[in-house]
Amino acid sequence: MNKLEEQYEQIHPKLYAFFLSKTGNRMTAQDLCHDTFYEACKSIGSFNGQSTLSTWIFSIAGNLLKKYYRKNKYQQSLMQKLSAIPETEMPSIEELAELNEDTRILLHHISKLDDASREIVLLRIYGELSFAEIGDLIGKSENYARVTFHRLKLKIQKLMEVTL
Repeated sequence: MNKLEEQYEQIHPKLYAFFLSKTGNRMTAQDLCHDTFYEACKSIGSFNGQSTLSTWIFSIAGNLLKKYYRKNKYQQSLMQKLSAIPETEMPSIEELAELNEDTRILLHHISKLDDASREIVLLRIYGELSFAEIGDLIGKSENYARVTFHRLKLKIQKLMEVTL
């Protein structure tokens, strides 16, 4: 098994969760995961080792997500996707089981963050990237990513206490 295959086994669940949190659609998340690894395999020769393979793959994922948004003229924010379910549309039992109340509230609070802050939180929680990797992806220092995430985590925890 080569390094890319090993990385696939480790990063696929994280990448899927990242895409799912960004798109709110399981099929789209699966397609974007597939496309990300396809692009990574296609361009593995251009990987120069300046970052970790995981960071490189997430940067491909970020670019594909932007392309997806442009292609589909996707204008809804995560907040809109996680807002209250219309009264006429009842969620299935499966959906209710998968998205428990605490998770829904957490995602609701994350969705209220500005784009840059939301990106840091989602990359850390769902992507499980290190602060150094997040810093590389957003063009900031590791310390900036660490401090910003810590502040955002405290902010969200306070909001969760008030909500619950």
